[in-house]
Amino acid sequence: MDADGIHGQLDTLILATLKRGEAHGYAIIAALREHSGERLDLPSGTVYPALRRLERAGSISGTWSQASGRRRRVYSLTEDGLKALEKGVRDWRSLREVMSAVLGA
Repeated sequence: MDADGIHGQLDTLILATLKRGEAHGYAIIAALREHSGERLDLPSGTVYPALRRLERAGSISGTWSQASGRRRRVYSLTEDGLKALEKGVRDWRSLREVMSAVLGA
């Protein structure tokens, strides 16, 4: 599934991933791929702008770290991010109900 297939849900997926623990961008991409059974393979050009947007919004916080001689930004969920995740889950459940009703599933 590509980025278009999850339109509007990427932030919630990233927040859910960070609820499991802090991670850098590539680890978030790998976790999304793994937890989706390899169906969600998002390019960095989709995920990194979302991370910057979530950080600006205060939903996540990022700090620089050094690993294997490389600098990388490690992100963690904030209290505001946890609230945003809870809202995203409620919104997703509501959308799923509407889609099921309309599609007759």
